[in-house]
Amino acid sequence: MGTPTIDQTLEAAKVFADPTAYADEQRLHRALSYLRANQPVVYVDYEPYRPFYAITKHADVMDIERDNELWLSEPRPLLGTAEADDLAKAQLEAGMGLRTLIHMDDPHHRDVRKIGADWFRPKAMRDLKVRVDELARRYVDKMVEIGPQCDFVTDIAVHYPLYVILSLLGLPESDFPRMLKLTQELFGGDEEEYKRGTTPEEQLQVLMDFFNYFTELTISRRKNPTEDLASAIANGRINGELLSDTDCLSYYVIVATAGHDTTSHAIAGGMRALIEHQDQLERLKAHPELMGTAVEEMIRWSTPVKEFMRTAAADTEVRGVPIKAGESVYLSYVSANFDEEVFDDPFRFDVGRDPNKHLAFGYGVHFCLGAALARMEINSFFTELLPRLDSIELAGTPELASTVFVGGLKHLPIRYSVR
Repeated sequence: MGTPTIDQTLEAAKVFADPTAYADEQRLHRALSYLRANQPVVYVDYEPYRPFYAITKHADVMDIERDNELWLSEPRPLLGTAEADDLAKAQLEAGMGLRTLIHMDDPHHRDVRKIGADWFRPKAMRDLKVRVDELARRYVDKMVEIGPQCDFVTDIAVHYPLYVILSLLGLPESDFPRMLKLTQELFGGDEEEYKRGTTPEEQLQVLMDFFNYFTELTISRRKNPTEDLASAIANGRINGELLSDTDCLSYYVIVATAGHDTTSHAIAGGMRALIEHQDQLERLKAHPELMGTAVEEMIRWSTPVKEFMRTAAADTEVRGVPIKAGESVYLSYVSANFDEEVFDDPFRFDVGRDPNKHLAFGYGVHFCLGAALARMEINSFFTELLPRLDSIELAGTPELASTVFVGGLKHLPIRYSVR
């Protein structure tokens, strides 16, 4: 194979600063595999982003997530352009910015997380399962209704988890299309098909639209509390004080967006994987008891959240590479989830893969609050679909979104027979 060159390493490292790389799986995984083997901690300095160190190995990502005193979410929790970072900081200082759970560090993170935690515990999930199963059935029925062809992403995958999470929040169904559009605009700032504008100011308006909507909701739920998650957030208190406007509105945004967008990408990615690996589809149909491991493999395979960032609180090193206090690292979940040292034959889609120590939900104190719900939704959908599925194939070329944060398939044309 020869000694890796500086040029090869620099070229591979470009994928972290290029949203289009996530729409080109071959290019992406070729670069990530190269870096894991040759330079697992790599310095990345490409405009329009400020420099960072990309972390590509599973073990290193876990170590960093585990040590949340050394590695902080603030002030750079995710990869944004320098201009966008500066604007977000200014807006937050003016009381108009976004500060969700992913932006926070303990002890404030722990206190804010508790407000919504009960809604995602096992008992709450058991209570919610009837509704989730009902919605799974509704959307499989919709496949029958609009078949024998559809765009699985736009017709099914984006709507089913949206209905689940917004029902949990207690929002009216008439507002669901508005929430879908805002979510796609918020997470799709690098994708031509989704983004609202080209400047950070234009994209910031998406956030303001979210805030305006949820400000009205907060006023309503504080005046007339109901038995839903929106009321729990609106009336949540820390040390006897209601959440600040910023924390309250940001809580809604993270639940309403991450609560469905990531799951829709996992469902769509899982569907594509089953279509492209018909042997695994038939295996799962013949052995439905494998659904639990199949769901984990779908999540690993699609890895909807591509990265989070952490900033060093003190001088340290990762795998012998010195990192100074104030410098940032990029945690590549996609790379970690295909690490050859952790996953046997990682590029094999295996519905029975066990163990499956993927990091798609993160790790440590920032482990995804809604992981149990996401798993249940994916499980319910495919548990409903597969016994009714006679055949399925691609009806066109799948299209992936350009992104550096959350993303997956934006189009999945399929042809099928469902009873």
